[in-house]
Amino acid sequence: MITLRPASERGTANFGWLDSKHSFSFGSYYDPEHMGFSALRVINDDSVDPGAGFATHGHRDMEIISYVLEGSIAHKDSEGNVEVLPAGEFQLMSAGSGITHSEYNASKTEPLKFLQIWIQPNTLGNTPGYQQKNFGQAIGLTTIATPTGENDTLHIKQNATLSQLILAPHSEQTYTIAAGRKVYVHQVAGELKVESQRLAAGDGVKITERQTITFKNELDDQSTALLFDLP
Repeated sequence: MITLRPASERGTANFGWLDSKHSFSFGSYYDPEHMGFSALRVINDDSVDPGAGFATHGHRDMEIISYVLEGSIAHKDSEGNVEVLPAGEFQLMSAGSGITHSEYNASKTEPLKFLQIWIQPNTLGNTPGYQQKNFGQAIGLTTIATPTGENDTLHIKQNATLSQLILAPHSEQTYTIAAGRKVYVHQVAGELKVESQRLAAGDGVKITERQTITFKNELDDQSTALLFDLP
């Protein structure tokens, strides 16, 4: 089964300095039909004004991934990590037993656009952790996060895998889904055909009860998506 989550139907929040689109229920946006998907709990598509950002706040027992699309994030947390994430960078913060952090647009003149993703861990009370890496822009599937951290991927505390899918113009790729697994695809840029469903930026699809899935880019521009393989 393939179920479309259109970008146009996402929840919204606008605080002046922040314009956010919510794929799943978050903050003041509540939709019982969209509370998450398997262990995937949050995908927020955030645009932050120059110099603005999220003041210090706390999290616990959540795997929080930030993926910078444009601009850069200035990050600081209670574990002593002070970092800047440029465009193309992935950050995984394991909140575990508790962590506080702040996130700001590192630029005073340019906007920041990034995806904030929350995945529920399969164990609680873990030691907080921080990881950051740029995985490049290789064509095809690039594994970003795994339960083991193998092959220099980010180590996520859940039986889930996050991959980056980049398709060149007029190309396709087939993905094999293990028995009992679910897949969620979030379109980042360009367009993607997932079997009969067409995705534009911000769209998503929930995929269940499939053994394989074929992705096609039928246009003249490159397509970029995130693929979550979930329990």
